[in-house]
Formats: sequence, structure tokens, C-alpha cells
Amino acid sequence: MSQKRRWSVNLNLTENDVGYALLQKKPPPCDMRLVQSIEREMEHKSTYSIKDDASNSITAAENKKAMAIRARKQSKAMSIAISPGKQIAMNAFMLWMSGRNLNIFSISITSMSIMNPVKGILSVGNAFKSCEDPDGKVDLTSSKALFVMINMIWLGIGLYKMATMKLLPLTSADWEGYVVWKHVMETSSIP
Repeated sequence: MSQKRRWSVNLNLTENDVGYALLQKKPPPCDMRLVQSIEREMEHKSTYSIKDDASNSITAAENKKAMAIRARKQSKAMSIAISPGKQIAMNAFMLWMSGRNLNIFSISITSMSIMNPVKGILSVGNAFKSCEDPDGKVDLTSSKALFVMINMIWLGIGLYKMATMKLLPLTSADWEGYVVWKHVMETSSIP
């Protein structure tokens, strides 16, 4: 048994507590809504008994447990997909604080804001490896697409910063060396 200390407080609400009914009316957090909707969808799809190769029927408890694991994997995949978005705000603030001048700090922050999304896009498979299901029943395409899209936004912010620092060749003066000048055969003094 757990020993209750003098200053310990139990924060778990029971049905007799004042705010319990109000808390039950509140919607669940964002990730839990996703998990609950996936669990409901899986329950509707699997109302029949699933049979494996040996034609032994899997019990309903094992089926429910497998659905819960798939729902958690789907939720984890979404949280992995959203994780680069949490770094965008921090990097945008760092890019803004570095200013428009060329110095070692601004160049390192800008290069970090370009290299990290590129590395993230190239390692999509490794990022979602923990969420893969051996049966292939966990759909990761939307999570991977969201992950790539957020990394592309982050890359766009880095490229915008490079353009404001005049490190990208965007004006015609940047391509002046490639312009072929015509040789003037004759000149006139008339305006």
C-alpha cells in the first residue's frame, strides 16, 4: 500500500468531485481525438472475428489491443510529422535576430535552417521506422506527406533569409558574367 504523506495531494478527479462533470463535457486533447477516432474506425471495420493462418480465432480482447497499438502508432506518426513545425518558429526567430549583415553567426544560422530540412526530407524513412506496422495496416502516407511539407516550408524560410542577405543570385546583375556583349562595328556622335 502506498503511504500517504502529510502534504501529498491526489490530483485525480473522482465522480464525487466538484469539477468532474464539467471536465467530462470538455473535448479531449488533439492527439487523443485522433486516437479515439482511429479506434472507433477500427472497431467498425472489425466487427467480425479475425482468423489467422492456423484458422484459430483471435479473441476480442487481443483484437482490441491490436487496434489500440495501431492507433497509438498512427498518433505517434502524426506527432513525428508535426515535430519540424515546432522548430520552425525557433529558427525563424534566430534568423530574424541574426540580422541582414554577413557574419559568422548569421551564416551558420542560415546554413542550419537550410541543411536541417534537407536532412529531414532525405531521412523520412528512418524517421517513421518506429511507426511502421509489419502487417502494413498503419497508413503513414499522410504523416510522411505532412512531414515533407513542413520541412519544405522550413527550407523556404531559410532560402528567403539567404535572398535577403543577397546570397542567392536573383537579380540580373548577379548573372552579368554570362551576358554576351555584341561587338559594336561603328559608332555615331549623333544622339
